[in-house]
Amino acid sequence: MESLSERRVNESAKIYDRTGQVLLDDLSDATVRTSVPLGNISRHIKNATIAIEDSEFYSHLGIKPTAIVRAVLSNLLIALHLSDGYTQGGSTITQQVVKNSLLTTEKLLSRKLKEWVLSLRLEKVLTKDQILELYLNSAPYGGRIYGSEEATEAFFGKKASQVSLAEAAYLAALPQAPTYYSPYGNHRESLESRKNLVLEKMLENEFITEVEYAEAKSEEVTFREKSLSSIKAPHFVFFVEEYLANKYGEEFLTRGGIKIITSLDAELQAKGEDIVKRYALQNETKFNAKNAALVAIDEKTGGILTMVGSRDYFDEDIQGAFNAALGKRQPGSAFKPFVYATALNRGYTPETVVFDVSTEFSARCTSDSKTINENGDPEKDCYRPVNYDGVFHGPVTFRSALAQSLNIPSVKVLYLAGIPESLETARDMGISTLVDPNLYGLTLVLGGGEVTLLDITSAYGTFGNDGVRVVPNPIIRIENSKGEVLLEGRPETKQTISPQIARTVSDMLSDETARSPSFGERSYLYFPGREVAVKTGTTNDYRDAWIVGYTPSVSIGAWAGNNDNTPMEKKVAGFIVAPLWNAFVQEVLRATPAEAFVRPEAIDGYDNLKPVLRGIWQGNTVFRIDTRTGSPATVGTPKQFTEERVATEVHSILHWVSRTDPRGAIPDNPTEDSQYENWEAGVQKWLSSNAPAQVVIPTLPEETRTEFSPLKLTLSGFDPGILYNQSSSIPISVSGSGPFPLKKVSLFLNGLLVESDETKPFSIIFLPTRFQELKNKNILDIVGEDSDGNTSSISSTLLLNLGN
Repeated sequence: MESLSERRVNESAKIYDRTGQVLLDDLSDATVRTSVPLGNISRHIKNATIAIEDSEFYSHLGIKPTAIVRAVLSNLLIALHLSDGYTQGGSTITQQVVKNSLLTTEKLLSRKLKEWVLSLRLEKVLTKDQILELYLNSAPYGGRIYGSEEATEAFFGKKASQVSLAEAAYLAALPQAPTYYSPYGNHRESLESRKNLVLEKMLENEFITEVEYAEAKSEEVTFREKSLSSIKAPHFVFFVEEYLANKYGEEFLTRGGIKIITSLDAELQAKGEDIVKRYALQNETKFNAKNAALVAIDEKTGGILTMVGSRDYFDEDIQGAFNAALGKRQPGSAFKPFVYATALNRGYTPETVVFDVSTEFSARCTSDSKTINENGDPEKDCYRPVNYDGVFHGPVTFRSALAQSLNIPSVKVLYLAGIPESLETARDMGISTLVDPNLYGLTLVLGGGEVTLLDITSAYGTFGNDGVRVVPNPIIRIENSKGEVLLEGRPETKQTISPQIARTVSDMLSDETARSPSFGERSYLYFPGREVAVKTGTTNDYRDAWIVGYTPSVSIGAWAGNNDNTPMEKKVAGFIVAPLWNAFVQEVLRATPAEAFVRPEAIDGYDNLKPVLRGIWQGNTVFRIDTRTGSPATVGTPKQFTEERVATEVHSILHWVSRTDPRGAIPDNPTEDSQYENWEAGVQKWLSSNAPAQVVIPTLPEETRTEFSPLKLTLSGFDPGILYNQSSSIPISVSGSGPFPLKKVSLFLNGLLVESDETKPFSIIFLPTRFQELKNKNILDIVGEDSDGNTSSISSTLLLNLGN
């Protein structure tokens, strides 16, 4: 019996940082196991275990025939390539004793056959009570804890003989997936549900009465503080353990001698932990924000460089063991970039104008927020959001609205982009918690759904990575005791948004000029000489403050608030969490070279887009005038004397675009859009107090319009058919014809400026020996400008004998 219980002790994993030198956790260190007689184990533990694990324990012979048939069929399906894996289930307690004590964790039919044979043999040499005693002294309860005696001491500070019914139910809930159900992890709700399932099974098997069931179900059980003095980065370590358990099974971590090389940057992690604790303690005093969390991710590999789940893992007053980086919280305005990206993808531009005016968004309500239905309730049916500063800013571009985090324009952008489409963008980029579009309305853009810090930080990294989504991965590689690589954590990548959209969002989020009106110049969002894109978010009830940003290589997110969901002081994230984030980003920037975001390409045909898509809100009828005369410009009017004007006809954007096809035709009947009337009412009310100067198209007699002849250039003194020597002196003379005299001539060689001449006659002596970048065949461009600003150019070929 002793050999059975001790056979696989200390065959566990070691977890290291990215260098493979810094030990984060040794799972075999201080593995605890104390064997006690079955009589010293509470009947509640015995009954709870039997009820949930093997209700027929005392009647079978060690195995269940139905389970054998299921296993054989499963392996047959694998052999026929009709299934992709062996699924183990329904193991008896006897089988689990054999599996935990003697066998490897390979999921092969041969291993399963050995397990069945050994289980039958074990039943012949040991009594049922002896087998149950072995199980309860060897069952895994999480981490280094094996056996019910050590588990009850670790969790409740009690002997196994002293636990209550509810405590026993919690204990029995763990062995199936001790990492996932850990009372110190992020799945307490799942643990609670499984504990209740244990109690239901106990009632079903008549181990307890209805009264005992009700009392145990409502009993509040307190778990002892977890002792982890030797573990570094505990939130990250337990995340890694759960990650591996989910991916490869709970038994993976008990494999002998494996070395897990994680993505964690131990030095950056230590700095992050110090910064989070320091600023969280300050925030508790200033803002009633007791806790904070921080995540940093390598955008190219998905490697998690830093994960700080709370200000102090061991601080029970703030529920510090809970990993806030994995907790689901509303992100506030930090969700907005996904909506704007969706709108850009639909055809809108960063200069698209929407009106930041008081607007009613519910189609069930009139523009003055009265319900259309006489029995309606305005408090429930109507939706009229406000900006965080309570100010309306009139017409604003997408760029300004996003950079300044204006709420009303952003709700309009969500409507234009579409709720299902915006959710799809967010999911594709890495937000895993927003599933059903029917659960969300227009409040989604203000953070109406719940996300995790890890997800949203990774998703922002997709913008920085040119639209390529990389799944967060804490593992670089796993080696065996011989140093052989068992597994490599290769990046999982997918192009989820176009590089152009990603670059445009990065350009908007890193625009210091655009955000300065709200955040001020050189705020905590600004880093001199470095490019960092960033967005803050504060929930309406001030329970969560977020800030997420990224460089071209690293994404960094931070959250501040309280784990018990109590509200903070009514301050925005720029005050609460931005200083913490800024301090950590400074550390990241010190450790990484200076990088610049790739600029988005110019939009093809931009000048021909509708005015509202080009930052012009006064109307849709565009004309151009010659600023010298005030007359309509002609094809001959120099560009510098041409000015675009718009005839005044102010409406909301829905008057000029179909929301699903903004670059298409103007809607024939814009009132068909359900939002049109309310948006238009808000604009017209604003207009009554902010009327722009009236601009009308000038109507002049046709004969008063002067067509200027374009400037024409003539080249002389140079023959493009001659092969010149490199040492030649080549004369180039230029003359111009047109209504205005030639004022300036510039000579370009292969696209580079060689010389300019502003003196008549315009003659340039070109000396090839002065230039190194010469070719046998070169391009000469001569550009002339007349006194009225007209320009013209002429190109020619220059042939040179370079002797090669």
